[in-house]
Amino acid sequence: MPTDHSDAFVFFGVRGDLAHKKVFPALQALVRSGELDMPVICVARAGWTSEQLQDWVRASLEEHGGVDPDAFVHLCSRLHYVDGGYDDPQTYVHLKQALGGVARPLYYLAIPPSLFDSVARALAAAGCADNARVVLEKPFGHDLSSAQALNRSLREVFPESAIFRIDHYLGKEAVLNLLYFRFANAFLEPMWNRSYIDNVQITLAEDFGVQGRGHFYEEVGAIRDVVQNHLLQVIALLAMDAPQGSDTRSMRSEKLRLLQAMRPLDAEQAVRGQFYGYRDEVGVAPDSQVETFAALRLYIDTWRWAGVPFYIRAGKCLPLSVCEVLVTLKRPPLTVFDARPQARPNYFRFRLGPEVTLATGAYVKRPGEAMRGETVELVAHHSPDHDESPYQRLLGDALRGDASLFSGDECVEAAWRVVEPLLRQPGALHSYTPGSWGPAAAAGVLDVDDQWYDPQAEALSPC
Repeated sequence: MPTDHSDAFVFFGVRGDLAHKKVFPALQALVRSGELDMPVICVARAGWTSEQLQDWVRASLEEHGGVDPDAFVHLCSRLHYVDGGYDDPQTYVHLKQALGGVARPLYYLAIPPSLFDSVARALAAAGCADNARVVLEKPFGHDLSSAQALNRSLREVFPESAIFRIDHYLGKEAVLNLLYFRFANAFLEPMWNRSYIDNVQITLAEDFGVQGRGHFYEEVGAIRDVVQNHLLQVIALLAMDAPQGSDTRSMRSEKLRLLQAMRPLDAEQAVRGQFYGYRDEVGVAPDSQVETFAALRLYIDTWRWAGVPFYIRAGKCLPLSVCEVLVTLKRPPLTVFDARPQARPNYFRFRLGPEVTLATGAYVKRPGEAMRGETVELVAHHSPDHDESPYQRLLGDALRGDASLFSGDECVEAAWRVVEPLLRQPGALHSYTPGSWGPAAAAGVLDVDDQWYDPQAEALSPC
C-alpha cells in the first residue's frame, strides 16, 4: 500500500439510512476489488455487540445489491465497533485505542452537518486527527454564512487538502462520461459557446415524494437539496473551460472560475412549487412554505456564455425519475429547403440517469421527391448504469487521497453565493398535482420562444 494511502476507515453514522442503502454495499465492493484491506471502525451509540454489527451489515447488503460471501467474510474480519455518543469524550478515547498503530485514518462523517464541527474538534482533542483525512456528506452548510463558518472550523483541525466534501453525483458514471465527452473530443469546442448554443436545459426529476423524511426535507427544500450542489456542479462541468490536466488543482480551478461567473439568482428568475399532499407528510408543518419543485433561469457572465439562458428544473412527484441535459443549438440563419422552419433546432442530449445516453438531434430529408425534412436522433453512446457505484468510486478515491471529484471550500461557497439571494427572498409558492411537470407558472422562467421539453418522449415533445 502506498504511504499516502489511508490505513483505516472510521465510520460515523453506521445506523443511518445512507449507510444502509449505499455505504456498506460500497465497502463490500471495495473489499471485492482489493481496495479496502484495513480496519473498518464503526462508531455508534447503539449498545451493539460485534455480532449485531455484522447482522446490520448483512441486512444492508441483502437489501441493496446482495451478499458476496467471500467479500462479506473479509469485511466482517476487518470490522471493529466503538460504542459511544459523538458528544462523549470517552468515545474518542476508545477510538484512539481502537486505532492502535494506524498512521493515516480516513474519517467518514455520514452524520447531521450540525455535528461536523464538534466531532472534528473531539477527534483533534483526543489526538486522532494527526495526518488524517475526513469525508463529509452534504449539505455543506445551510447558507453562505454557515458554509463559511463550517469551512473555517474544519480547517482549524484538518488542512484543506485532507477535507473531502462528497457529492455522489460527481461520482456517477454518466456525469464522468459527460466530462470525458466534452474534453476528449475536438468537434464540440468550436460550437460550445454563445454563437451556436441557444439555451441549455437541465431536468432532475423524481417520481416519488419525501418518503417519510418530511422533517429532513423541511430543513432543506429542493433548492438546497439538489440545486445548490448537484445541478450547479453539473452546469460547471457543462460550461467550464478545459482544465490544464485531470489533477485536483486544475479541475477545481476551472470549476471555481465558472461558478464565480454565475449570476446570483433572485425570485424573478425562479418559480417554486409544492406538490399537493406534502403538508400531510409526517414532520411537515401544516402551513409549510418549503418548495418540493424549483424552476430557475441562470446566466453565466463569461465571453463564452454571456446571454445564454441555463434553465434548471428539479422536483419531486414528477412524471418519472430522470436526470437529463438538453443543449439546444441556434437555428440556421436561412431556411433553404422547407417553406416552414424546422420542427425543432439541432440539439445535444445527455441523459445522466437512470441510464447513460449521449445523443444529438439532427434534421434529415424525408423519403420522397419533396425536399422536406424530419428530426432524427443520432445516439453516440447508450448504456445502463455502471456496476461501480458512485460511493465505491468516491470512497476509493478518498482512501487514495485523490480529491479531483470532491468539492473544494471555495467552490462550495461560490455555489452558495449563487442561490443565497433566492433563499433570503424566495418569492411565492405554487401548488402542483403529483404526476405533473410542476406548476404551470414554471413556464414563466423561460424566454418567450423557449419551451420545457419532455424527457419521456423520444422526439422531445414540449411539456
